[in-house]
Amino acid sequence: MILAGDVGGTKTNLGLFEVQNGTLVKVAGKRYASQEHKGLEEIVADFAGATGGTITAAGFGIAGAVVDYRVHTSNLPWRVDGRILERRLGLDGVCLLNDLEATAQGISTLTPTDFEVLHPGVSAPRAPRVVIAAGTGLGQAILFWDGSKHVPTATEGGHADFAPHTVQQAELWKFIRARSEFVSVELVLSGRGFRTVHEFLSPAARHPSFDDSEIDSAAEITRGALENECPVCVEAVGLWVEMYGSEAGNLALRTLARGGIYVAGGIAIRILPLLKDGRFVSSAQHKEKMTDFLAQIPIQVVLDEECPLKGAAYTAWKSPC
Repeated sequence: MILAGDVGGTKTNLGLFEVQNGTLVKVAGKRYASQEHKGLEEIVADFAGATGGTITAAGFGIAGAVVDYRVHTSNLPWRVDGRILERRLGLDGVCLLNDLEATAQGISTLTPTDFEVLHPGVSAPRAPRVVIAAGTGLGQAILFWDGSKHVPTATEGGHADFAPHTVQQAELWKFIRARSEFVSVELVLSGRGFRTVHEFLSPAARHPSFDDSEIDSAAEITRGALENECPVCVEAVGLWVEMYGSEAGNLALRTLARGGIYVAGGIAIRILPLLKDGRFVSSAQHKEKMTDFLAQIPIQVVLDEECPLKGAAYTAWKSPC
């Protein structure tokens, strides 16, 4: 059996997979609250003990840069060491991937029904593709054609500088800069970015989650926008969607991603109606001299939240680690 993990700042999903008729099939799974555990090794031990079975390979998509077989997680105080996991699982090697690299790999395991098309574009099957996913942080990955298939590569583009492209967004940059030494794109385009944008638009408008750490501000703000309950929420999420589209377009330009833009992560699924209203696509395409080029690029939302888990399992199955 193949053990796979999708490790993020909020949640860690583990799954056991079997190969049945040449296809990966998940036979067991469990979700853990990442902040409630000391590290990935603790979670793996609990899951392996509860599920039993003989693990023959393992792969983990982790939010952070993989360097020398180790990961210092971006939004958790964890250090994941591949050699420690080897010993824990009794394996000669485990696959450690950046979480967006795992997501990019997972796209190849999905079916057409696992995607929502925001913009059909013009198909370029062998051209580069990009994946962008906002969640606890902001992940980005690239898929390059190697002559026979698309091969994913990780980035840490979420920690690059936020690039405002309107006067209002420039004022948002100043608002964040007054609070933080850095204004990274992740500070805006992540779950915590919704509250930041809301407070920027109307400091006086408050919600219960702003004073209660047990309530998710992102969930409260996006719900207020989707249900049209709060004018500031509607404006905040609308602005957030425009900036998300703009960053997706930036990523596509930097990689000439004529093969497509894939928008992954749980936030995209939760606010899908707002991604479909045209603002995301318009912002992605509105670039100096390049609007016509960007209009050719297909844009799709990944609807399967287990895409990174499946990608980690696929890598462990197909690649020597």
